Amino acid sequence: MQRNDDAPNTFSGRPSLLGLRPDDLYAHLADIGVSARLDQCRRALAHLLSDGESDLYATRKPLAKSFVADVLAHTEAQRLEVVERVTDPADGFVKYLLRSPDGALTEAVRIPLHKEGRFTVCLSSQVGCAMQCVFCATGRLGLTRNLKAWEMVSAFLTVRDEAPGRVTGAVFMGQGEPLHNYDEVIRAAEVLSHPCGGRIRAESISISTVGLLPAIRRFTEEGHRFRLIVSLTSALAERRAELLPVAGRFPLEEVAQTLRDHAASRPGLLTVAWVLMAGVNTDQAEIDALRELLGDLPLRLNLIDVNDARADGFRPPSDAERARFLSGLQVLGVPIVRRYSGGKARHAACGMLASRALQEDASAG
Repeated sequence: MQRNDDAPNTFSGRPSLLGLRPDDLYAHLADIGVSARLDQCRRALAHLLSDGESDLYATRKPLAKSFVADVLAHTEAQRLEVVERVTDPADGFVKYLLRSPDGALTEAVRIPLHKEGRFTVCLSSQVGCAMQCVFCATGRLGLTRNLKAWEMVSAFLTVRDEAPGRVTGAVFMGQGEPLHNYDEVIRAAEVLSHPCGGRIRAESISISTVGLLPAIRRFTEEGHRFRLIVSLTSALAERRAELLPVAGRFPLEEVAQTLRDHAASRPGLLTVAWVLMAGVNTDQAEIDALRELLGDLPLRLNLIDVNDARADGFRPPSDAERARFLSGLQVLGVPIVRRYSGGKARHAACGMLASRALQEDASAG
């Protein structure tokens, strides 16, 4: 699949407000000769990206209409087009199909949390994905291009503004490998966590990766407060390389050391994700290998059943197989969370986001 990072940046070609931090807006206005103060830029973004709630800057003196006009004349504020909204009646997950200016389709999912009236948003970071994980429908699409920060923020704002309650988190776990699009994902996360942007706590923003070690090291060195989730899925080198082809580039010992360095750089637990597949990665050999590999780390293990969209694909384990694996994992002495993946009836669950396939189905219909 041809990758195209020269796709239109916005609808008009002007910088999008949705992908700007206050410092970015201030620098852009200075470059084009518009006189502004950083405080004005903060208040402008807080106002223009507002969801109607009061915030740190909205209570200060109003902005001059001429300044707002200048900002809007030299930037872009248009959102991605919503092509479709589909609700899973079983659990209330809502999947959004979104169209970018160049026609590219991606998806976002509104996820209800266990706290009544709270939601989080699952965001895509790329159009398609290059990682080719064999158990993931998105991975079979191939990569078309990276998403820009403003496209990710636009998806978040659209979902947030339609939510029937407060959106308190964001997870970069949709289409794509977030750390393969590092700069734009980090910029989007910074906008979402800024008090003038999405106003989400940095610690409530999760960035998932299959384990791109150079990017994890950079993330660690830069000291971001966003939560990193590393999908391990197998602690056996040959098996992991078969399931996650990109993993073959990085020896497991190197993966473990990189995770140790990351865990040592911040408080709390490192989150390791494990996709459960019947007869594949739920045996005693995996438990022994995981204990040897990461047994010394302060980690949290997130288990999630595979959600392959193909009828002949991987299957989740039976209740008995899952129970045996969970029992064996107790030897690690770490918190183990079985993560619920909703939206399966509407292909909104983890590993099932494949918007190009949806587009082809729609065209065929």
